[in-house]
Amino acid sequence: MPCPTRSNELVFFVNGRKVIERNADPEVTLLTFLRKNLRLTGTKYACGRGGRGACTVMVSGHDPVSKKIRLRHFSVTACLVPICFLYGAAVTTVEGVGSIQTRIHPVQERIAKSHGTQCGFCTPGMVMSMYTLLRNHLEPSEEQLMEALGGNLCRCTGYRPIVASGRTFCMESNGCQQKGTGKCCLDQGENDSSPLDRKREMCTELFAKEEFQPLDSTQELIFPPELLRMAENPEKCTLTFHGERVTWISPATLKDLLELKVKHPEAPLILGNTSLGPAMKSNEHFHPVLLSPVRISELCVVSRTSDGLTIDAGCSLAQVKDILGEMVSKLPEEKTQTYRALLKHLKSLGGQQIRNMASLGGHVISRHYYSDLNPILAVSNATLNLVSEAEGMRQIPLNEHFLAGLASADLKPEEILESVHIPHSHKWEFVSAFRQAECWQNALPDVNAGMKVLFEEGTDTIADLNLAYGGVGAATVSAHQSCQQLRGRRWNELMLDEACRLLLEEVSLPGSAPGGRVEFKRILVVSFFFKFYLEVLQELKKLLKLFPVPDTDSRHYPEIPDRFLSALEDFPITIPQGLQTYQSVDSHQPLQDPVGRPIMHLSGLKHATGEAIFCDDIPVVDKELVMALVTSTRAHAKIISIDASEALELPGVVDVITAKDIPGTNGAEDDKLLAVDEVLCVGQLVCAVVAETEVQVKQAIKKVKITYEDLEPVIFSIEDAIKHNSFLCPEKKLEQGNIEEAFEKVDQIVEGEVHVGGQEHFYMETQRVLVIPKTEDKELDIYVSIQDPAHVQKTVSCTLSIPINRITCHIKRVGGGFGGKLGRPAVFGAIAAVGAVKTGRPIRLVLDREDDMLITGGRHPLFGKYKVGFMNSGRIKALDIECYINGGCTLDDSELVTEFLILKLENAYKIRNLRFRGRACMTNLPSNTAFRGFGFPQGALVTESCITAVAAKCGLPPEKIREQNMYKTVDKTIYKQAFSPETLVRCWNECLDKSSFHSRRRQVEEFNKKNYWKKKGIAVIPMKFSVGFAATSYHQAAALIHIYTDGSVLVTHGGNELGQGIHTKMLQVASHELKIPMSYMHICETSTATVPNTVATAASIGSDVNGKAVQNACQILLKRLEPIMKQNPEGTWEDWIEAAFEQRISLSATGYFSRGYKAFMDWEKKGEGDPFPYYVYGAACSEVEIDCLTGAHKKIRTDIVMDACYSLNPAIDIGQIEGAFIQGMGLYTTEELKYSPEGVLYSRGPGEYKIPTITDIPEEFNVSLLPSSQTPLTIYSSKGLGESGMFLGSSVFFGIADAVASARRERDAAVDFTVRSPATPEWVRMACADRFTEMIPRDDRKTFKPWAIPIA
Repeated sequence: MPCPTRSNELVFFVNGRKVIERNADPEVTLLTFLRKNLRLTGTKYACGRGGRGACTVMVSGHDPVSKKIRLRHFSVTACLVPICFLYGAAVTTVEGVGSIQTRIHPVQERIAKSHGTQCGFCTPGMVMSMYTLLRNHLEPSEEQLMEALGGNLCRCTGYRPIVASGRTFCMESNGCQQKGTGKCCLDQGENDSSPLDRKREMCTELFAKEEFQPLDSTQELIFPPELLRMAENPEKCTLTFHGERVTWISPATLKDLLELKVKHPEAPLILGNTSLGPAMKSNEHFHPVLLSPVRISELCVVSRTSDGLTIDAGCSLAQVKDILGEMVSKLPEEKTQTYRALLKHLKSLGGQQIRNMASLGGHVISRHYYSDLNPILAVSNATLNLVSEAEGMRQIPLNEHFLAGLASADLKPEEILESVHIPHSHKWEFVSAFRQAECWQNALPDVNAGMKVLFEEGTDTIADLNLAYGGVGAATVSAHQSCQQLRGRRWNELMLDEACRLLLEEVSLPGSAPGGRVEFKRILVVSFFFKFYLEVLQELKKLLKLFPVPDTDSRHYPEIPDRFLSALEDFPITIPQGLQTYQSVDSHQPLQDPVGRPIMHLSGLKHATGEAIFCDDIPVVDKELVMALVTSTRAHAKIISIDASEALELPGVVDVITAKDIPGTNGAEDDKLLAVDEVLCVGQLVCAVVAETEVQVKQAIKKVKITYEDLEPVIFSIEDAIKHNSFLCPEKKLEQGNIEEAFEKVDQIVEGEVHVGGQEHFYMETQRVLVIPKTEDKELDIYVSIQDPAHVQKTVSCTLSIPINRITCHIKRVGGGFGGKLGRPAVFGAIAAVGAVKTGRPIRLVLDREDDMLITGGRHPLFGKYKVGFMNSGRIKALDIECYINGGCTLDDSELVTEFLILKLENAYKIRNLRFRGRACMTNLPSNTAFRGFGFPQGALVTESCITAVAAKCGLPPEKIREQNMYKTVDKTIYKQAFSPETLVRCWNECLDKSSFHSRRRQVEEFNKKNYWKKKGIAVIPMKFSVGFAATSYHQAAALIHIYTDGSVLVTHGGNELGQGIHTKMLQVASHELKIPMSYMHICETSTATVPNTVATAASIGSDVNGKAVQNACQILLKRLEPIMKQNPEGTWEDWIEAAFEQRISLSATGYFSRGYKAFMDWEKKGEGDPFPYYVYGAACSEVEIDCLTGAHKKIRTDIVMDACYSLNPAIDIGQIEGAFIQGMGLYTTEELKYSPEGVLYSRGPGEYKIPTITDIPEEFNVSLLPSSQTPLTIYSSKGLGESGMFLGSSVFFGIADAVASARRERDAAVDFTVRSPATPEWVRMACADRFTEMIPRDDRKTFKPWAIPIA
């Protein structure tokens, strides 16, 4: 039907309410519409590409695959869904699920009370994924739960408590095998009845499951009857929606679609928008007309025939998965080999939300080089059914010609893909699928493959062979020539060797191939075929036993050695389990006293209902403008000119802010807010554009023309910086003993190198700020997501040249920080403030994920060299370590990070002769900055690598070397600070015991003897982590407490809520001190107007110092109330407060903490001092299993013992330990930053940068807080645990290294290999030297330009 010139009305429902949009713009996403138009801000913006899950909502509608009118509830990422997609659909957001104002849903209650929320930014998305699962399955299986949460990322919790909350809805699993005996199989150490356990009452419950409200499906929102009627009598006319730039046309029938395709042959078909959406967002593609077949039920049909299955192109990948699962359950195994292979890849293809949106047709037609399904479909002789108005139906094979995009084998412009026919497999035919990615779920594959072989009946002679690979070219690659040459060959070792040789010749990759990892990909090409060879060999033998062929002897087929069989097994995905153990409070402690109890996060329920307000959730202010930043595209260049004329001519653009507009100071001399004359890195801020809307400002920044003249030198790597003597600050050095003399007296000396990659903070909430200028006295209100509001104040004050007292910073909560919101937000706040003052209007600046990652920097990459001298017994006598960190182009925190790195290098070890040196390199990369652990996670990895190297040379287990060289008695560190290691030793011993380390070490060794292609590794790592800043002045804090006449209490303090639960802990302290329930108390926000001159919430001491300040304020108030309480001892709190008011006693007090914590360090003269108030001790044991053929690994078990002393809140502290551990595990295993040879960061989003997902948690994850430990220095003898767990993630790294070492020993390869972190699948596979690593071609690095360069 013809398209109307006016837009149709878009009708859909949100949370049960009808929405009629008369001017629907196809470029507006559901996320934008919810947040901007409907003010439903519970759905969060995190990446805009569907990769994080924070914007998950549920969409309900008629299931077109079903023959009856049946509802389908499915989760989607709202950032990818165009609103035009939603005609006739019902959307449920987190606000529609439940509210603290009305009724909280059991999903929301359980995730909050199970402590599954910290910063809370990801929580609404988690809630919606679980809620959608429960709408479809009232009692889901554990597998379904893991699948539902696979598309949601969390940076804070470590996932374990989120899974625990979801698990309360799952059907009963087999559970503990010792159920009913009063014991648990998880609760077994090597010394079950240690005296410590008998004496101390320990708890393992962080929440009371029996208190949860039951799930009642009758209370859910009903599907709107109006939409049901629309589904029963669907609108037959074509719907058209005209936007400013794009027209969306949605026909109701296939006939109409074909007519439109003739009229608009270049217009793409859009269903899930999972491919086209991100491409359009990145400006890779623009299409003025979009055709959406979402309403055409004819494209959602499934046909089952005797020879195969035909699935229409409009079916989602989730529906395809269900369809294939049904076929596999009904048909004989010999017919379902292709379906099983497809199912295997569908489980890990994207997250659940992506699979719910992406269509089979879109996936096939996109022909991405990394497609997981196309290689399988290609080798399985799948057929594409095409249709057009002129020619009707025709078929083409889904083969290498189609996948390469050859015109003769492709769709014609007016054609569409109607369906895909997938034939059944046959007897004597075997189909397999393989993939290897950076992590198991929600990651694009490095290489994938589909493989099929057909044998002559009853023989092992190849009748037909098809092999197709993804990830090794611009499109899926078919190894057609190799397969031809192998036909007629027998399936044996000779064929295998020939096949590998042929494949490496045909499936060739140049050294400069996009995506890099070239040698790794070459190895995977042959490793996958070897796996296929083994799989087929095993299945062939089974088949011959079931269907013996006369005159055939199966004994002549090659035998698979038992040690090779584990190569056939994929790592299973299991739901994590474990114990969280802590010491209970004293039985005499009053029930209303919350200190020491696992109290829920203060904002937990608000996080779960979406009612917790973050910076960008603040409603639009009158006359508000939007700002976007223009960044440098050159690594080192002179700025010739900045031409903003084109930008200023665009509608809605108000101004362009440059360095000339800054009335005060433009940052520091070597670190400008906005570049002047010269840029030092790609991503440096040059100017900012201010416009009326987000769309306008993003169009405008592309029109700002900057002319550059490149400068030399351009330095990216630490190696280049050393060559050019390019450093940011003087060398930092610590030394004790006589190291040269000691080296002369040792039995052995080992030297080595360690490379540690950088790490992106990847906080869920990107950098954002709202600046509101007031009409009087140059006052500004600044709402900002930051860890250090006083720093924003000072920076804005200097930039605008106005007093600090005119600037008020407000921080309600921060969606994750990890050090990344210490310094950089001040820059964004200052630039936005310049714009606000210049325009006289409020300015909102919200960074896209790509810009945030490009601009802000992260953890410093490190290159370390060590020389260690030791005796044959393993006793280390001398250690010399030299570390270089990549600081980027300006100083930032690099000097402090270098100092902390050097101070913490010794970790837990007493070595008499030491020399530690550190330098911060200046390179042409964005400045790196503070990050959780502040140098310790990188530096201590060097130290532990030394230990591992010594162990290898001595032929001893690393744990023996660690124990032998550990601090044992009261001693002094290298910088002469005295301490007692008693708690360190206790943590170590408890970890060994609780993890059953020694017996498991023997089991690992036994496993490795029996398995050649799978290896296990186990490692236990001790930790001495120093808490606090290395300066006394930073250990101060203030609090302001008001008591109102009704008895309610308002608490304010100088700490910022980053997700670490500081506000919760502060109210626990106030409740304990004032002896009233927490329900009487409230914390509004952190504001520089109430508590001035705050110190950054960092270095793990936020609760320490602010807790002392709150305690002080409470004690002042209680002292004032004391006479009244004595006069009326039987009175209530309210009575006392009323009497105090009558007697004119002040009910407001400022508390202050400034004494007790001393920290100083003399670097200039002696290299001595007491730089840290105290230490946190801990130990972690991790067991892993690696696949030597692919480099993949599985985390089997982790046990952590941490010295928390007397935990203020065990639930929060255990959550911090788990979250830090998983973040550290990411640093050491999956999180890899990739830079181009021009210094451009490639990894700028969740698609390219992989933080751990829910499937990366150890199968068994146990955390125990060490009991009966005390420190008199801190508030109630508690300790700050925000950072210390980070380094314990290295236990996984060293477990992997242990497994790799076992493989190398077996293959007679050198065990002392260069340590590189992260231990990605690429590093693991390349380190497991074998016949396949030897056969691949190697490139001379001087002969090509690499896709990516190392910077560490």
